[in-house]
Formats: sequence, structure tokens, C-alpha cells
Amino acid sequence: MERASRVPDEGGTERQKVVLRGLFVNVALAAAQLAAGVFGGSAALVADGFHTLSDLLSDTLVLLAARFGARVADEDHPYGHARIETAGTFGLSLVLVGTGVGIALHAADALSTPARLAHPDLVALATALGAIAVKEGLFRYMRRAGLRLESDLLHANAWHYRTDVFSSAVVAVGIMGSMAGISDLDAVAAIGVAILIVRMGAMLGWQALRELVDTGLEAEKLERIRRVILSIDGVRTLHLLRTRRAGGLAFVDVHILVDGAISVSEGHQISEMVRVALMRHVGNIADVVVHIDSEDDEHAAINARLPLRAEVLKRLEHYFADIEAVHAIESIMLHYLGGKIVVELRLPLDAAPTLAAARALQARFTDAAARDPQIASVEIYFH
Repeated sequence: MERASRVPDEGGTERQKVVLRGLFVNVALAAAQLAAGVFGGSAALVADGFHTLSDLLSDTLVLLAARFGARVADEDHPYGHARIETAGTFGLSLVLVGTGVGIALHAADALSTPARLAHPDLVALATALGAIAVKEGLFRYMRRAGLRLESDLLHANAWHYRTDVFSSAVVAVGIMGSMAGISDLDAVAAIGVAILIVRMGAMLGWQALRELVDTGLEAEKLERIRRVILSIDGVRTLHLLRTRRAGGLAFVDVHILVDGAISVSEGHQISEMVRVALMRHVGNIADVVVHIDSEDDEHAAINARLPLRAEVLKRLEHYFADIEAVHAIESIMLHYLGGKIVVELRLPLDAAPTLAAARALQARFTDAAARDPQIASVEIYFH
């Protein structure tokens, strides 16, 4: 079995920089919203300012997940720490759902008590519109970074910013409605937005949950992996292809079928070429495990009950005890095929100087091992 890993730290530092930029923008925006809400007479804008401050908690979560998720593999985490990013994505999905529910409850409360609505001015409206532009810019920036770095965590945080766009839009609509005398407009819009936010959070949470329970890669990527493996010279076929994801990384485990008569080193070389090809031609594969098979063992381990080398040699020593040429054997190779063992003996040419002598010696070795039901045949090679 061959195994190789790629350290999953590529993009980790960049992810942290992206999150920090978003965090700093949120601090500045929250300060502006709170100030404009207080001096512009908008309770909704003040609430949105506190909502923006709450984003700092999620940004901190994302920052910690990006930092620790990019750590290299260690003794306690041999597959790396990418699942931290997955867990962070799931946590953010809960934040999205909670945000949506909170907006819906606030809107319902406003509908039931319209007298509590404030009477904002143009300063509050301008700030709310500016917040929409800033949050939309953060969403697009974070989403592009998530796609570029292939980070589900950044993608989830981007959509969190998009919920802030919706909440700020609700505030702007509410301010405009209040200024125009339509006091219920913001609450109705808020409920519709809340439904979209909850749906968004549920989708991201489901995706993270599937990853946490080791759901495999999508069919299109599996087919690409199969094509790459089968393109390697020496690979007859493949089976037991298993995959899973952790953060933006993929892990592959596969059995390949090779000629049972090749050497161990050639089998190793074929598996190494499979590993290299997958790492080169299929994106974001962090770990590849290649199991080399001489025959298809997908449905049954037909050789599982066969003895290992020490036991086989002990038996052969007993079977060949009366054959003088046994002392001339230079090497013994065992092939485990079809539920039985093929024994390959290598002897020097002078052990059987004539064709007749070679045939007679072959017959003696074959007859001697014929009593063992687990030995299929004995083959002699002279050199």
C-alpha cells in the first residue's frame, strides 16, 4: 500500500488576511451606523449597527478556523486540521439561521406594535444606503476570495455578509417607508428576507454536515479521477475508489489492479505514478492512498486464508527434502493468485545440464508439492 500526502497549508495565510480585512471594515461600518442612528433618529439603524458588531464574533470564528485549519498534519492529526474549517462553516450556518430567525421575530414585533417605529432623517437614510454598498462590496470580495482559495469557510462568511446587505436594505426601506408614511413596509420586507437567510444557512449547514460525515466527491470529479488513474501505464483497472473532503481538500483511497507477475518495485513505481498524476491533474487532492492488487479483491479476499512466506518455505523444505537439487535453489518467489500459491524457483543451469534433466527435475518438484492443496504449481527457471 502506497501513501503520500500534501501539506494542506496553501492559502491559509491568505485566508486570514481576507478575514482580517473584512473585520476591520465591519468595525468602521458599525461605528458609522451607531453614530448615524443615534444622531439621525433611527432605532433601526442603531439595531443594524449592533448587528454589524455581532459580525465581529463570526469574523473571529472564521479567523480562528482559517488559522488552525491551515496547520500541517501532526501526530494527533495525521490528516491535518482542515476539518476545523468544515466545523467553522457549520457554525456559520447556524449564525445565518439565527440571524434570519432574529430578523423575522423583530419584524413580527414591529408589525404588532407600529407605534414603536422611529422617525429617521436623511442622514440615517444615507448611512443605511452606504451600508448596503459596503456590505455588498464585502460579499463580492469574500466570495471571490473563497472561490479563488476554494474555501467553503470564506464562501459561508461571504453569504453572511450578504445577509447583512439584506438587513441593511430592510433598514433603508423602513427608513424610506417611515419618511413616506408607510410604516409597515420594512417589517413585511424583513420577513421575506429572513426566509431567504434561513434557507441560505440551511444549505451551507447541510453541505458542511455532509462533509463531516465523509460524503464522497461529486460524480464528475470521481470520473475525472478514474480517467487519470486508468491513463497510467501498467494499471489494468481500478476498484474500491473512495473519497472524502475536509475543508477545501480532497482525500483519495483506491485499489489498482496490476500484472501479478511484476516485481514489487515495479508495482510501487506504478502506484507512485498514479499518486503523482492525481496530485498534478486533479485539483486540491491532499492525500492519496494506492493499494496494489494482483487480482480483483473487491467482493472477496480470496487469498486471505493462504499462509505467508515463512510457513510456505517450511512446507517446501519438507516436501523437497529428498530432492538433491534443493541445495542449488538460489531464490524462491511466491505468487498469490486465484486463492492459491504459485511457487517460482530459480536454479543455475548446471543444476540440470540437459533438457531431459530439466524436465525430470521440474516433474520431481511438481510432484513433491502436489500434496499441498494450497499450492497451485511449481515453476522452475534456469539461468
